Amino acid sequence: MTGLFIIAHAPLASALRAAALHTFPEAAQALAVYDVPPAATAEDALAEATQRLAAMGAAETLILTDVFGATPCNIARQLAEQPGVRVVAGVNVPMLWRALNYRQKPLDDMVALALAGATQGVMPVAVTRPQNQAQKPASHDPNDRHHQQ
Repeated sequence: MTGLFIIAHAPLASALRAAALHTFPEAAQALAVYDVPPAATAEDALAEATQRLAAMGAAETLILTDVFGATPCNIARQLAEQPGVRVVAGVNVPMLWRALNYRQKPLDDMVALALAGATQGVMPVAVTRPQNQAQKPASHDPNDRHHQQ
């Protein structure tokens, strides 16, 4: 099964892990995180992330990171030089949940599914009606009292 490793600015990685385990508690062993501290040097952060990736022991790992070009992403890019490691930047909860839902898939499929989850999970929200929900059936009572007095 593919491992999942979140590397992000502190405390985002841990917060995303908590959100992930809320929905997928059985995924705790397959999900590692590293909150990059604000004062960490790039060398120290890379050493810590390398150690955590190795501790996962997964043959394949998808690394999710927060911002392309920032320190967590740069660390992840260096880790991706190893075989069986891929990186996706711009992590959000729909991406994470999609990746966890399909962690039994091959790594490249998991990457594609995670990207689809991320983009499909971002949308404008209308204020007039909930989206993708059927309209409430009309009441037979014109005063909407449902015959309760």
